[in-house]
Amino acid sequence: MIVAAYRPVLLAIGAALCGAALFLALGVPAGPLVGSTVAVTGLAAAGFSPKVPASLRNLGFTAIGVTLGAGVTTHFLSDVLRFPLSLLALSGTMIAVMLISSTVLKRFFAASSGTAVLATSPGALSYSLSLAADCPAAKIDIPFVMVLQSLRLLIITIILPPLVATIETGTGGRGAALAHHTLDFPVSIALIVVAAAGGYLFDRMRVPAAFLLAGVTISGFVHGVGWLDGRPSSILTFIGFSLAGAVIGARFASVTRTQLRDLFIAGLVVTSIALILSGLASYLVGRLLELPFGMVWVSFAPGGVEGMSAMALSLGYDPAYVATHHIFRLLLLLAILPLFVRGNGKPPAKTLP
Repeated sequence: MIVAAYRPVLLAIGAALCGAALFLALGVPAGPLVGSTVAVTGLAAAGFSPKVPASLRNLGFTAIGVTLGAGVTTHFLSDVLRFPLSLLALSGTMIAVMLISSTVLKRFFAASSGTAVLATSPGALSYSLSLAADCPAAKIDIPFVMVLQSLRLLIITIILPPLVATIETGTGGRGAALAHHTLDFPVSIALIVVAAAGGYLFDRMRVPAAFLLAGVTISGFVHGVGWLDGRPSSILTFIGFSLAGAVIGARFASVTRTQLRDLFIAGLVVTSIALILSGLASYLVGRLLELPFGMVWVSFAPGGVEGMSAMALSLGYDPAYVATHHIFRLLLLLAILPLFVRGNGKPPAKTLP
């Protein structure tokens, strides 16, 4: 009876760990993240309803945040001051992606204005759905938003790492690697526990991506002031990637095959638009600021903040640059998304036959 109750969780975690280990062994870029995502998505598509409890989800993203924060040095503030032009380009790219993608959804897929905006907002699905509940006048199609957000994150998570690796092969375009030192296992556990407590407080304060941001903040502080030097145990990082992929894949357990079939083309179209626009902007920023193209693209790509941070971490890019851009993107999204939704609370101009 107990095993039956926990069967969806055991299936999700088991598949995630096996997929992560397989893709890591095969040498796939961001293998643990991509492998766990593919494996759990496959389970969901087969009708097994995998599930990741909130406690495990939060633990996984805390571990990823702590590992990201381990890349912070005493020069972090001077590093951040190097990024204003890049942050400005990120802002313009994000708004362009939302405007163009939402226009495509309204014109060709009969989405209402509010639905189209929330479906194309780059990340923060839970925040998008909460806005839908707070703005009934906008007539949001919640399943449409959930399916398109989930599809975009899935496609970007699976496609972007090998694409970046292929483009940068032989160019020497890798970003700065994380610290080579590894913290002792007890120290790693203690740091994650403290960060998880911080994540709980952030969550109570309704901070988005609370556990990831708490991990980055607390780990970044203790590394930045020189109290610790080194990344957490590789075993814990591997588990964090696996749980993150399981969370992404498990989203599809609540999506019916009919919904997935009907909205797959829409998801593919808007994800392609987002990748192309962010790729072009990243290329220009990389050339202008002499930064690795792949690092800029992963920082600009419109996935969820947790998933994209995990991807950047697994590809070995400069954590100061990546974390700054994803946190900034999330804060900007929190500020502008309500304005976009309330300014577009009208039904679609016409419905497709």
